[in-house]
Amino acid sequence: MKLIERFSIGTGDRFGREGVAQIAAFARAREAGVSAAIVWNKSNREHLIIGTGPADQRAAADAAVKASNWKGAYYVDADHIGLGSVDRYAPHCDFFTIDVADFIGKSAAPEAVRAFASRHRGLVSAKDLPTKLDEAGLKAAASRYLGAVAEAAKVYRRIVELKKGAAFVAEVSMDETETPQSPAELLVILAALADEGVSVQTIAPKFSGRFNKGVDYVGDTKAFLAEFEADVRVATWSAKAFGLPPSLKLSVHSGSDKFSIYGGIAEIVRRLGAGLHLKTAGTTWLEELVGLAEGGGEGLAIAKEVYDSAYARYDELAAPYASVIDIDRSRLPSPAEVKAWDGAAYAAALRHVQSEKRFNKHLRQLLHVGYKVAAEMGPRYLEALEAHRDSVSRNVTANLWERHLRPLFVE
Repeated sequence: MKLIERFSIGTGDRFGREGVAQIAAFARAREAGVSAAIVWNKSNREHLIIGTGPADQRAAADAAVKASNWKGAYYVDADHIGLGSVDRYAPHCDFFTIDVADFIGKSAAPEAVRAFASRHRGLVSAKDLPTKLDEAGLKAAASRYLGAVAEAAKVYRRIVELKKGAAFVAEVSMDETETPQSPAELLVILAALADEGVSVQTIAPKFSGRFNKGVDYVGDTKAFLAEFEADVRVATWSAKAFGLPPSLKLSVHSGSDKFSIYGGIAEIVRRLGAGLHLKTAGTTWLEELVGLAEGGGEGLAIAKEVYDSAYARYDELAAPYASVIDIDRSRLPSPAEVKAWDGAAYAAALRHVQSEKRFNKHLRQLLHVGYKVAAEMGPRYLEALEAHRDSVSRNVTANLWERHLRPLFVE
């Protein structure tokens, strides 16, 4: 089994054109003394919208690594897959995000709950337990999560079968659900995964607060950090107690741009000697738009056209992401207003710099989910990226290095 590195970042590259620019940010981190693995992730939904497949994702990653002469660790992620989609990813991926959120709460059989509670009764009386867990809580968590764990195990075993001995990293994702998992519930989930023989290396729980796409954390920062530290302690303890991989670490989904909690996360991870996986997903696509706008000419025209169409197609584009965006439509500028902007004004409204008075988090979230518009432009959009390569690459690299890698792993 390949053990994942202590630090890793999921770097979405929806159009497969920014690998070299992303690697440049990781190279900056290495120069600063921090090694972080790159995980190129792309969901089945994104592939279908853009018209690509896992083979394209692998080819883009390998080409970027070769062009950059990158010697660090990198992975290609089958992002948010299940039994219905895993087969097409297996030949091309070595990181699998197994999403079982839809199976949470589907009550496990009473005999399975009783067997689990009997097998793990020692958790209730353990003196070194990193969280509080009584018998009632043990059984309630088992009833709520054993079904989801069983589904994760089915997918995991299918991956093992398809990979035929090739090493891969398994992540289990339970974040896309309404109710956060408590540290005690996370403990039960990890115990159940170990029982099923799932060698999970990153676990993505649902945390308290809002993790909206591409904007800052919304919630009680102090409460979140207390919860995060408790979860880190649970993961570390569970790896030893249940025989899970020693590389086991938390994964923060929709983790891009959560600036208000980065400092606290970094302090906890350093103090406890823990690892961290952070998914930045679609922010690279937003930096492409920033770069196009700053490039002017056809690039700016395309950026404005994307906004105009996204504004008109709001309901269609926002619906699949309703649980991870909070857009006040009254705060969105009209297409006519955006049409009058120059490149600097467009970039200032979109780029996530909170000290910038022109920054508009509502516009940013709308464009985040508006990549379908660019995909429909086909070659025209891709050709614009290359025509404005310097501007686009500069913004992609700066976003990853200055706003993510440096505050999390270096400062």
